[in-house]
Amino acid sequence: MDTPSLELTHMKYMLEAALLVSQEPLPLSELKKLFDEELSSDALRRVLDDLRQDWQGRGIELTHVASGWRFRARPEYQPFIDRLNPQKPPRYSRAVLETLAIVAYRQPCTRGDIEEIRGVVVSANIIKSLETRGWIEVVGHKEVPGRPELFATTRAFLDDLNLSSLEELPRLDDLGSLVETATVAAAEPAATYEPEPSMIEEPRREAA
Repeated sequence: MDTPSLELTHMKYMLEAALLVSQEPLPLSELKKLFDEELSSDALRRVLDDLRQDWQGRGIELTHVASGWRFRARPEYQPFIDRLNPQKPPRYSRAVLETLAIVAYRQPCTRGDIEEIRGVVVSANIIKSLETRGWIEVVGHKEVPGRPELFATTRAFLDDLNLSSLEELPRLDDLGSLVETATVAAAEPAATYEPEPSMIEEPRREAA
């Protein structure tokens, strides 16, 4: 009898059960609590990768995002799942998505930075809508007169786009379609929009 194989199977079943019933992504620190014995992060990642392979070719996949690990429906099946909730979701305005794109690629940045790039005044409602959505947050203040707030994207932003870090952000002209196809339960889908690369100059990515 292959005892190590049985132990691995048992570990995968435990992880599978915890991840399937969780409404939020689970980080390694939480998943380690499932086991009586101390388990290294590398060992746990190997088990999770093995579990991810087990779900290949099925309607659900195990993914790693900024906040941890989670199961989600594969994108190609999301249009069918959406039929269970046929209500038309609110759409974000072009201004909201332009602002999100600027924060995503130029963070941390102030409201003044956003206005300089967009060439128009940024309404407080635009910033508020993105904060309410949980996609941007204040991460500090710029050390200039008035100490304006510095905005950056959140882990929730990466989670909703099924990304684990800012380094995985797509090319700027692909961001709109990625936002459009973000598939997180209970999240409001965004409008179709592809920001123009000329708006934001050269994209810059920084670690989360």
